[in-house]
Amino acid sequence: MPAIAIIGAQWGDEGKGKATDLLGSRVDYVVKFNGGNNAGHTVVIGDEKYALHLLPSGILSPGVTPIIGNGVVVDLAVLFEELDALIARGVDVSLLKVSANAHVIADYNRTLDKVTERFLGTRRLGTTGRGIGPTYADKMNRVGIRIQDIFDEKILTQKVEGVLELKNQVLTKIYNRRAATVEQTVEELTAFADRLAPMVCDTGLLLNQALDRGETVLLEAGQATLLDVDHGTYPFVTSSSATSGGACTGSGIPPMRLDQVIGIVKAYTTRVGEGPFPTELDDDFGEHLRKVGAEYGTTTGRPRRCGWYDAVIARYAARVNGVTDFVLTKLDVLTGLEKVPVCVAYDVGGVRHDEMPVNQSDFHHAVPIYEYLDGWWEDISGARTFADLPANAQAYVKAVEEMSGARMSVVGVGPSRDASIVIHDLI
Repeated sequence: MPAIAIIGAQWGDEGKGKATDLLGSRVDYVVKFNGGNNAGHTVVIGDEKYALHLLPSGILSPGVTPIIGNGVVVDLAVLFEELDALIARGVDVSLLKVSANAHVIADYNRTLDKVTERFLGTRRLGTTGRGIGPTYADKMNRVGIRIQDIFDEKILTQKVEGVLELKNQVLTKIYNRRAATVEQTVEELTAFADRLAPMVCDTGLLLNQALDRGETVLLEAGQATLLDVDHGTYPFVTSSSATSGGACTGSGIPPMRLDQVIGIVKAYTTRVGEGPFPTELDDDFGEHLRKVGAEYGTTTGRPRRCGWYDAVIARYAARVNGVTDFVLTKLDVLTGLEKVPVCVAYDVGGVRHDEMPVNQSDFHHAVPIYEYLDGWWEDISGARTFADLPANAQAYVKAVEEMSGARMSVVGVGPSRDASIVIHDLI
């Protein structure tokens, strides 16, 4: 049985949580392999809405084992806040497993994230201020704190002492902030040790053994391709690997066991934070997409920047990730538009680019080249087969499929769990 990756094919917020939930009852494990509590998934089940930040969406599917993989950075306080909120709503969270090798967000990471962003001023990156980037930086600098460290207070204290020798110099002498104390940091992290201990294991071993038994593993990305630290619109990216390659490094599953890559794209495009966005709309159409699509961040509540569908970045995501299937979400938001523009290429200084420009400067100056497709006025929220869609909505799906580099296997027509049209079975 396969390992399947679900990745965002734009700048995030495409609806990965819904796609994961759609498959949840047919898989055995769901793995969050990157990021932290800097992104959110919203899942609607019946009349209930769940906003998840650190936990994988599979935690809402009975019988599925949710995994927080080694590629994730974990704010322990947020983890248990989320778990307690789900327990209060009757959700069984007892199957959750956490990688011993995942890194922990400490108090000084959150402080540095916030003060650094303020210090950058107009050159800010648009981070969420939750300590994600500084924690990944510590990981790469080999001064990070891992989940396993909090169970050995002596080792933890030594590591915190070492890292604070530098961090406190930066906090006090550059940013004029109060120094973090070793005792406070150690106390903050060890406070969760007893409750966390039963959840911690070698998740890479667990997942490979599950695949050996013929069970199905779903790997769920945080953020998206254009926010990937290597393949995104750097430096306006996240600090982790949000592509299918990151699914392997962030989970411990080798590449040859990854059988399918499902890319999630909205029927239009959104972005949160700073950075270039060729199809962005600073007009009534942009406000219309934001209002009808409820485009506000699950984690931050920030209004999302909105624009038309960009087939150039969809093709790029298909290539970088090896996308086998696309899930097109929020098609219903486009209802009521006379014409629906789709970006098919860019004009950069009079030169047409059908693929992503090789450098950031060209991408920043890219002017979208549009094709205009006929819109539709019918309510499509009740459609459950492709034939139920109006002719122009069908034509839109077929057109973006042709432009995007992989088949459109599922079309979302509303926020609820069952508001999906399955054209090709995903498993």
